[in-house]
Amino acid sequence: MEAIVLPELTGFYRSFGKRSFDVALGVLVLVASLPIMLVLMVITMLDGGPPVFAHERVGKGHQRFKCLKFRTMRVDADAALKEHLTSNPSARKEWEEHHKLSKDPRITPIGRFLRRTSLDELPQLLNVIRGDMSFVGPRPVTDEELVRYGSHLPKYLALRPGVTGLWQVNGRGRVSYEERVMMDATYFYKLSLLGDLGLMLKTGLVIFQCRGR
Repeated sequence: MEAIVLPELTGFYRSFGKRSFDVALGVLVLVASLPIMLVLMVITMLDGGPPVFAHERVGKGHQRFKCLKFRTMRVDADAALKEHLTSNPSARKEWEEHHKLSKDPRITPIGRFLRRTSLDELPQLLNVIRGDMSFVGPRPVTDEELVRYGSHLPKYLALRPGVTGLWQVNGRGRVSYEERVMMDATYFYKLSLLGDLGLMLKTGLVIFQCRGR
């Protein structure tokens, strides 16, 4: 297969400013949000499970990292998912197409609240500070999902995955996977400081309106 060569896109923000912005803002937001994070950790542990869930994702340059989130699912989530997909053909089809479920039996009551408000993603501030992720970028995906990017895969691998991005503020679970890929590809070309600030503002509105997952 012939290698796909990306256009050489330069600029201060793309090359240096974006990372500096991520670190500075990440530290400030982490310090400010520590009290609420501690409260959420305690509440999440009430069912006996760990407060934070770490799942492997693929990031910039094909580097794998542990993407952190507050745990929003039952301790027996894998067994619950398997049973649900086995007994529900429509749910199985939805899972195969979107890798998500509109009615997910694995999610706990507090987990549902965390997802609607996107508070489950607060631990990703550590990913941002550490350099695994950026505040804005393509949605972090698993190894299994990479094949679905096709010719757009190099664009995904050229950027740090984002806590938020075009997909997160434009329909989220209501858009097809192909549309999500196109949004990530679009972001690669349109990356800018003003664009990132705009997406972060839109994300804040989504969170305020509780229009998360």
